[in-house]
Amino acid sequence: MRIGVVGGGLMGSGIAEVCIRAGVDVTVAEVDAAAAERTEAAIMRSLERGAKAGKLEPAARDESARHLAVTDELEQLSGADAAIEAVVESEAVKRQVFDRLDSILPEASFLASNTSSVPIMKLAAETSRPERVLGLHFFNPVPVMKLVEVIRSIMTADEAVEAAKSFAAETLGKTPIDSQDRAGFIVNALLVPYLLSAIRMYESGFASKEDIDSGMVLGCAHPMGPLALADLVGLDTLLAVAESLYEEFRDPGAVAPALLNRMVEAGLLGRKSGHGFYAYDE
Repeated sequence: MRIGVVGGGLMGSGIAEVCIRAGVDVTVAEVDAAAAERTEAAIMRSLERGAKAGKLEPAARDESARHLAVTDELEQLSGADAAIEAVVESEAVKRQVFDRLDSILPEASFLASNTSSVPIMKLAAETSRPERVLGLHFFNPVPVMKLVEVIRSIMTADEAVEAAKSFAAETLGKTPIDSQDRAGFIVNALLVPYLLSAIRMYESGFASKEDIDSGMVLGCAHPMGPLALADLVGLDTLLAVAESLYEEFRDPGAVAPALLNRMVEAGLLGRKSGHGFYAYDE
């Protein structure tokens, strides 16, 4: 089996890694040669960390690496059995990707998006076969998190859904759950208003970021506080999901706080940039 992954950022490289560790041939398509080089290096580093931590045998690390190809030409995905899009959380960019994938992969069993919030039907509308387009929403960090949301649009065929669920569960060992095609799907529709509420509380001066996070970790047994989790998700991604939720539902709880807007404008995106609500060494 061969899978195409479009975009090798945090999520795309994670998706590619779990695929190659499962013995699936993967071709990752990046925007340019420099990005392709960074993506390949990031995946190799992650495999090496797994080996050093004893979670991956050296032989399995080497075998996984042999399943990976990285390119800066989307056309190199030609012939793949399916594709997963994991580019920036922008509806316009994702629509362009699906328009191109439609012609490059006419026989693929499914074309999936890893979007956190963009309605799948908007992406399917860019293709000539909307019945094979669906959402496969993985969670960060992909090699660790077991959940995958499977989102079908009003046009998605049962065959495409079953192929995607089988791939997620039987090939990758993930746990798929079914979601309707609504902005935010299941997890983010519940999670994002909670994260925004925590940001508003911090912004208002009601409590410190440390006390907000400690309150939810120690008082509600959450594994991570909301502001630390927002940093992990990426503040730009959080903002994009919030905007998508508000556009669809007009729920005041989905309105992004001014502080979130300012932080994204300043490039303080969380762990990915080295600084968000907290500072990070990496």
